[in-house]
Amino acid sequence: MLGNMMDSQLLIIDLLDHGRRHHPDQQVVSRRLEGDIHRSSYREIWRRSGQLANALEQLDIKSGDCVATLAWNTHRHMELYYAVSGRGAVLHTVNPRLFSEQIEYVINHAEDKYVFVDLSFVELLEPIAERLTSVKGFVVMTDRAHMPETSLGPMHCYEDLLLNQPDSYDWPRFDENTAAALCYTSGTTGNPKGVLYSHRAMVLHAQATASRELLDLHPDTVLLPMVAMYHAGAWGAPYAAPLAGCKLVLPGAGMDGASMAELIATEKVTVGLGVPTIWLTLHNYWLDQNITATSLQRVCVGGAASPRGMVETYHRRYGVYWQPIWGMTETGPLATSLPPASWPLSLPDDNRLDLQTSAGRAAFGVELGIFDAAGHALPHDGKASGELRVRGPWICSQYFKNNDMSAFPDGWLATGDIATIDADGILRVVDRIKDVVKSGGEWISSLEIENIVSQHEAVSECAVIGARHPKWDERPVLFIVTRARNGIDADTIRKFLEGRIAPWWMPDRIEFLTSLPRTGTGKVLKNELREQYRDILL
Repeated sequence: MLGNMMDSQLLIIDLLDHGRRHHPDQQVVSRRLEGDIHRSSYREIWRRSGQLANALEQLDIKSGDCVATLAWNTHRHMELYYAVSGRGAVLHTVNPRLFSEQIEYVINHAEDKYVFVDLSFVELLEPIAERLTSVKGFVVMTDRAHMPETSLGPMHCYEDLLLNQPDSYDWPRFDENTAAALCYTSGTTGNPKGVLYSHRAMVLHAQATASRELLDLHPDTVLLPMVAMYHAGAWGAPYAAPLAGCKLVLPGAGMDGASMAELIATEKVTVGLGVPTIWLTLHNYWLDQNITATSLQRVCVGGAASPRGMVETYHRRYGVYWQPIWGMTETGPLATSLPPASWPLSLPDDNRLDLQTSAGRAAFGVELGIFDAAGHALPHDGKASGELRVRGPWICSQYFKNNDMSAFPDGWLATGDIATIDADGILRVVDRIKDVVKSGGEWISSLEIENIVSQHEAVSECAVIGARHPKWDERPVLFIVTRARNGIDADTIRKFLEGRIAPWWMPDRIEFLTSLPRTGTGKVLKNELREQYRDILL
């Protein structure tokens, strides 16, 4: 027997419709590539999204067609988020920091019909444009006065497309399982893999994101997503913000310390989203300028492990709560978090800070499990470690146009993370399977060593890899980037680690670098470190 409820489809356009109806004047602020600060509102984003939808229709973009973007966090990109998927097409956010061969691959693999491109990425497309076999034309996301000279063609100006278009659009209704957005993984090994999100998944993810369990957004929140809109939907911020009615601050391409600090100060940002590297960059700028945080209350941090040293710095120096979150492109992306509820805030400082280096607990609808190499489920006792698997309504079930189901055993997503889960549901990612150091038949956690080393006041960043060893197969090698005003040596670090790790975990070599190689989303490229230093102990 079925319930007697209305069959109303969950569609992305309804999120913006809610924002313009209930929070019409709430600000959407963005730093444009033209250099100015642009102020809009949910009412205005709705109006211009309607104009853009009409323009897309004139470009003959049909339901199911893929439309690519190479763009930063701006109001124009947000308009594309809604106009493209709202009319039944698929928004493909391309990571411009991929290799040019990978950009060519993902655009062709997705069979994108048009590419919307920011001013700073036009030159990136020019060498490969002729090889983009499905692309009918390009749209530069600017006004007529700032249009560049380029070999791209056919070429359109974004603002010209919207000019004289009606601002009302008859948004179609369709099945909520219709594809809405497409994002490819960073592709550190092999070609990037596509994750095809549905309307239903993104709406449910937006509701969870805005909830107390994840980001706890409300009309008084001023949200600054420092994660790029080309990466996993900016962690859902452009969808969750109008749903919650919060002020949204889009930083454009300004992801340096000075630009971040300026926006936080002028727009009175309360919540920031970003990877640890972003908040390290901000901290270094504040430190150099002798600035303390004012409006900022929380930083929501994912994409990499939370270093204990940074967690403590943000708490003790700035009074800012470091809120860990965990997810992947394949998980929508947000799946777990540790918001500042009565627990853990009631814990002693040291206990709470340790807890903040975890990944938190799963949101409603997300199920976590850990499994051994044979696929057997392991207990959630905080001790047993195995591969983390995830399932839920906004979790990827297979890769786009890819029949390889090895990452999806028994209806789960196998994440490639090694993790523990305790009786309270707290998830701790111990390491990536590919990053564990396998020494003499035993495992050494690179993440645990990194977490401890990060607490040294002279350490800015660090990374551990397994280098080949003639006797033990692999041994750990530690790489450190120091703070500018501090000088340390390998012996200092070894003394700092003594008593904090098992003696046999002690790195065989400690190297000091000026920087660590990173992906376009801020993750350390350990494969590059392994490639360069794998024989350093031989």
